Amino acid sequence: MTDLLPLLTYSFVMSSTPGPNNLMLTASGANFGYRRSLPHILGIAAGHGPQIFLACLGLGALFQAFPMLHQALRIAGAAYLAVLAWRLAGSAIGQRDLPQPLGFWQAMGFQAVNPKAWVKAITVATVFMPSGLALLPAAALVTAISIAINLPCVSAWALFGVAIRRLLTDPRRRRVFNAIMAATLLALAIGLFL
Repeated sequence: MTDLLPLLTYSFVMSSTPGPNNLMLTASGANFGYRRSLPHILGIAAGHGPQIFLACLGLGALFQAFPMLHQALRIAGAAYLAVLAWRLAGSAIGQRDLPQPLGFWQAMGFQAVNPKAWVKAITVATVFMPSGLALLPAAALVTAISIAINLPCVSAWALFGVAIRRLLTDPRRRRVFNAIMAATLLALAIGLFL
């Protein structure tokens, strides 16, 4: 079990720290509440699990063998973040209604282009695979641990959004909040190119 402590710690840190999913969940919790953000939360887990599992089975080696795949992932991830930032910014300046929360399938699909999620998956596969187990059971164990840690961590970000929701009842404050969240998502997208 002591071999799993570093994996538990790494999974907690990666799932708890700010990143695209957590920023989007904070905005979703603040704008729509926890219940309407739940498909987003579950979609992250549904996309995160196969991503970790496939990386443990060797998919991560493709990114090392073909660096252009990593570049394509960065471009796709940045483009998707920019689109989400645009939608959120539109609601901040009153040009359109508040966008709907990210759905299950959208959140699940986003994991395929989420650079932070890929960094986590590849690191888990290359650093934290338990020794003494066959490949499939080891990959399944690592995946189960990653999902078990990830779900409460991303839920906490949505709940943080719910907690600050009371501060955002004034439409001006909500627009400012959405503008800040949009700018942060855009900064993340731009950061993928630096």
